[in-house]
Amino acid sequence: MRLKKGFVLREVCSEKVIVGEGAETVDFGKMISLNDTAAMLWKTAEELGDFTVDELADALTEVYEVNREQALSDVQKLTEGWKEAGLAE
Repeated sequence: MRLKKGFVLREVCSEKVIVGEGAETVDFGKMISLNDTAAMLWKTAEELGDFTVDELADALTEVYEVNREQALSDVQKLTEGWKEAGLAE
């Protein structure tokens, strides 16, 4: 899986949001708000380029006190949301 080009994480009024920039995102007329954990996972996904749910779950368990099973479940839900919103493929 990978994040689609043209989407960036920005901080707007102390909120972390994903916004579309560039021609690829011309039809994306919304901002997606992320909590601190989701923003950390977005940054990790950006750094990795191609990433898996397992890799993001590993990152989650390294930073937060969460068991592997819960991390996998949470990351799966998050990345499915990214796909549904057109942010990842």
